[in-house]
Amino acid sequence: MVHETTNTNLAPIVLIGLMGAGKTSVGQCLARRLGLHFIDADDEVVKAAGCSIPEIFEVYGEKAFRDVEQRVIERLLGEERIVLATGGGAYMASRTRNYIKAHAISVWLRADLKTLVDRTSKRKGRPLLNTGSPHKVLKNLMDIRYPVYGDANIIIDTGQEEIKSSVDKVIAGLLNAQQNLESEFF
Repeated sequence: MVHETTNTNLAPIVLIGLMGAGKTSVGQCLARRLGLHFIDADDEVVKAAGCSIPEIFEVYGEKAFRDVEQRVIERLLGEERIVLATGGGAYMASRTRNYIKAHAISVWLRADLKTLVDRTSKRKGRPLLNTGSPHKVLKNLMDIRYPVYGDANIIIDTGQEEIKSSVDKVIAGLLNAQQNLESEFF
């Protein structure tokens, strides 16, 4: 599915999706293939805040984290054409979502519940998963976030396939979006 967007030759590419969807892995490979810089928004938030994401959540709360995240994303999208992996909740903030829509092409990496649970069980440091059963938490996040993520410019289903396969799908989606945009204007 492709939604109208800005010129993909000029716009940064922003990967959105739940934790475990593959934003970092796919983003790094995509950036290499396109000759762009890859940036993980969570890493930049940690640098800006001077402490880890779990510490930000524990000491300052989620609202403070989202405020820093929003400022970091706006700064990054204004600097250069990049591939940016955002945190799972970034696109849920209307101001951040609207900024991404205006300044980038968004790509939702959509994964099923089993894939998300399998992938997130391999990494610690995910504050939202410390609040209960990861399966239940992720299912609840899917119910809340997937309808909003559906507003992304490009939607790519990911699963157990190799990263290269997901990257190929993203590139095909970008090319398709570019062709659709050109046909609207020419």
